[in-house]
Amino acid sequence: MKAIVLKQPGGTENLIEQDLPIPAIQADEVLVQVKAISINPVDVKTRAGKGVYGRLKEISPLIIGWDISGIVTEVGSKVVNFKKGDEVFGMVNFPGHGKAYAEYVAAPAAHLAKKPVNISHTEAAAATLAALTAYQALVIKANVQAGQKVVIHAAAGGVGHFAVQIAKHLGAYVYGTASAANKDLVKSFGADRPIDYHTERLEDVVQDADFVLDTLGGDSIDRSLAVTKRGGTVISIPSGLAEAVTEKAKQLGIQGYFFLVQSNGEDMNKIAALLEKGIIKPHVPQTFSFQDMGNAHLLQETGRAKGKIVVTL
Repeated sequence: MKAIVLKQPGGTENLIEQDLPIPAIQADEVLVQVKAISINPVDVKTRAGKGVYGRLKEISPLIIGWDISGIVTEVGSKVVNFKKGDEVFGMVNFPGHGKAYAEYVAAPAAHLAKKPVNISHTEAAAATLAALTAYQALVIKANVQAGQKVVIHAAAGGVGHFAVQIAKHLGAYVYGTASAANKDLVKSFGADRPIDYHTERLEDVVQDADFVLDTLGGDSIDRSLAVTKRGGTVISIPSGLAEAVTEKAKQLGIQGYFFLVQSNGEDMNKIAALLEKGIIKPHVPQTFSFQDMGNAHLLQETGRAKGKIVVTL
């Protein structure tokens, strides 16, 4: 099979296409013929030697990527919820060795869900790590309720655009930060009040937020704390909350913490139901071929990609 191997950390020239054997599956796994792969910031960071590279650096061959949609071609002896021919999608083995950049992936059945028939493999691949992050943060960690004020940073991005849709579905009043060029896009996802981060200060627009999802890190953490009410929650995804900021949050009576998404088939089934009902819709303005993986990474690396970037096979 064709696979893209990371030879060493660095630029996109280190993503090398190779022929490798089709992986053997364990009793609790299924073999998936991959039709689409979603690209995430963690892919780019890991390729560059950051992200989760430290966990994987001793592995050879190292195949990064975690988000797949495809067709089951083989089923392990202990798997009961999938059969050959099923269309499935999920985030595989995150934050471990996902091996998603390949024509075939051996995936734990417990990390997958059946793909809804009303969406394509491209859309399904897009609704994996990013949608799981938004779902686990808003629903499981923060328990967002109807009527609450929710702030989503980078609301036009991968995690952000799913978070806006899920928060709106939960009945929250949603603020979404974005550039002026993306205002209408963010409104189309369901944001009640887009905030142009170039011309508007978050602190001037939002007071007493119940929940802030920070997908940016850096100084946006402090600014998020400043607009959150006592008893509220701030979750930071990319950089984590430094100890000093965690302590600052505690002094303000705010729950502030870092969050790392985890592979979970039950949560993927919840996302599948939201997709099937049209409650959430992946935004995929651009796709790349498998051979053009490097350019997919370069676009992700700009930090300006709207919605999700997907590679198709």
